[in-house]
Amino acid sequence: MRHYLLILTGAAALLAAPAAAQEGPTVAQARSAGLIGERYDGYIGLVTAVSPALRRQVAGINIRRRSLYSSLAARRGATPEEVGITTACALLGRVGVGESYQLAAGSWQRRLPGQAAPRPEYCGR
Repeated sequence: MRHYLLILTGAAALLAAPAAAQEGPTVAQARSAGLIGERYDGYIGLVTAVSPALRRQVAGINIRRRSLYSSLAARRGATPEEVGITTACALLGRVGVGESYQLAAGSWQRRLPGQAAPRPEYCGR
């Protein structure tokens, strides 16, 4: 299983850069303000109530991510969920100070100054 996860991690890291680059200035501002954040499953989540326009943008990003995860999963013999969770390892590693994130426990947290980027246990070291 660990070998399988390592293969997915390498492939997911390649997806993480394009996935993060899909957002425009409105999404980037909302991310910086902690209104939205990266989730443990490779998708963006809403931390608080946001405008309908921002909600649609986040939904669009998540739809594109799901498409990327499905495509990679089909090539790697994995599920989209496995690819999403593995990609989250790279995406959570890029959470900036002041940005929100959600681990599998379910509660939203904000990265504090001096705090390391969140790294779920399943991501390895």
